[in-house]
Amino acid sequence: MAPQSHAPRILLTRPAAQSQRFARDLRAAVPFSLQITISPLMSPVLMPDAVPTIPVAALIFTSETGVQAYAAQSARIAPLAYCVGDRTARAAHALGMQTVSADGDAEALIARIKAQAPAGPLLHLRGRDARGDIAPRLTAAGLPAETAIVYDQQPCPLTVTARRILRGVAPVIVPLFSPRSARLFAQMAEPLAPLRIVAMSRAVADAVDPALSARVSIAQKPTGDAMIAAVKEWLMQPASA
Repeated sequence: MAPQSHAPRILLTRPAAQSQRFARDLRAAVPFSLQITISPLMSPVLMPDAVPTIPVAALIFTSETGVQAYAAQSARIAPLAYCVGDRTARAAHALGMQTVSADGDAEALIARIKAQAPAGPLLHLRGRDARGDIAPRLTAAGLPAETAIVYDQQPCPLTVTARRILRGVAPVIVPLFSPRSARLFAQMAEPLAPLRIVAMSRAVADAVDPALSARVSIAQKPTGDAMIAAVKEWLMQPASA
């Protein structure tokens, strides 16, 4: 067990609500106190008017924020939601939708939809910055799908506290959940502290700027639980590791 005095700092850069939840779950997973700083790199801006009120067989959600944007409009256009993971599925279920969780990434989600082959058009509600080309790939596979951009993520500067720990001497563990967050972190960080980056996927790891001189690990699965496990692995290492 890592002594508290030698424990690295942890910098969480997701939007505030997701970072607070991750911090709570991480504290519950380790047997010692943690020094956690929250400094979101992006803030979501919902665009509920962008959700088209057309009948579809199912909606596709690749983030909880997409569900939030859908919740912000009064019309409900589909009873079924295909969701990238369990948290997103729970958010959609709270709206009264039947949900199917891929428990993974965009590839797993596409495979799940292809396997079930819903009868009728699909609509992917997503952010402006997204990967995977889900709707075009489903359409090419014979499952007509459209895309609606229902939120944006506006960049946010690092807080004074975040900059201070990044310029300190103690190691800083930085979980990164998307390629865009990896790129924004590289643009803003200017770190002096030793960095331990935990990437949610290979795509996120590939977006980490080599100039950061960071040690990078990749979560075994693109899920919150796997990210917790990967951060915990860093925390449990000896201080000299």
